[in-house]
Amino acid sequence: MAEQSPVAYVSSRRIGDATVTVINDGIIPIPVASVFPPPEAALIRAGGEVDANDRLNSGQMVIHIGIGDASILIDPAYDDPGSAWNDHFATIWPGLTRTPGMEAGLASIGVRPEAITHILITHAHDDHFAGVVAERGGRNAVRFPNARHLIGRADWEGNPRRDMPERDLSARLGAVAKRGLLDLVDGDQEVVPGVAMIHAPGETPGHSIIRLDSAGARFYALGDLFHHPSEIGHLNWASPWVDLPTMRASRDRFLAEAGPTDATIVFTHEHFPAWGHIVATDRGYRWERT
Repeated sequence: MAEQSPVAYVSSRRIGDATVTVINDGIIPIPVASVFPPPEAALIRAGGEVDANDRLNSGQMVIHIGIGDASILIDPAYDDPGSAWNDHFATIWPGLTRTPGMEAGLASIGVRPEAITHILITHAHDDHFAGVVAERGGRNAVRFPNARHLIGRADWEGNPRRDMPERDLSARLGAVAKRGLLDLVDGDQEVVPGVAMIHAPGETPGHSIIRLDSAGARFYALGDLFHHPSEIGHLNWASPWVDLPTMRASRDRFLAEAGPTDATIVFTHEHFPAWGHIVATDRGYRWERT
């Protein structure tokens, strides 16, 4: 990992009376054919977005919202660079490139892990929650000891990975649960005034998106409702593991609410700094970076 100024991986904006910060935790070269359906993969290739090994560089955005007395972190992605977890993850995803990391990014905006009040996990895929613990002296320590950790109930209850000690859901989110810090969310739920988790299944049964409303301005953190901007214009394109009818219904619900507005939007795997909004077209919608 090369030395990086925070400006290379940390970006903040004022949304109403809230401050929203995007931290890129790293970049994974994703084999296009393994994640995207053939028509979408062809479009990504045609756009010159793949490397010589037919891989798309995928970002990993962690989002912090400061509003009132709340300090909210969305999808704490990875453990620290140099950790054993990172080394193992890099064997699964060759070519992984790390930034200085989520905790360093938070420090750059003056936020300590102990000050975080809420952790909102959009869904139970490892790259969206592994950072809830940190390796300290060879053991997993809960990184945000004063935060309530929220996840959709359907991604926790009945999830077979909870019974697999070698999996992150058991070893990492399980450590949070053992501390009594895990809350399960059913449907839509307000977290603090102005911030809500919105049930948006499809990527997983309990997948949620996050909505911020503040002083007439709106922001969404979409998690994996979309993996690539092309899916906004082609709503039936999705990764092979997705429950497509359910995903399409979640996308339609979101777009009916947010599509024609000027809401600021970030989805997890967009290129840093990932800010954008959705523009209505005569054929549907398209993504516009802002």
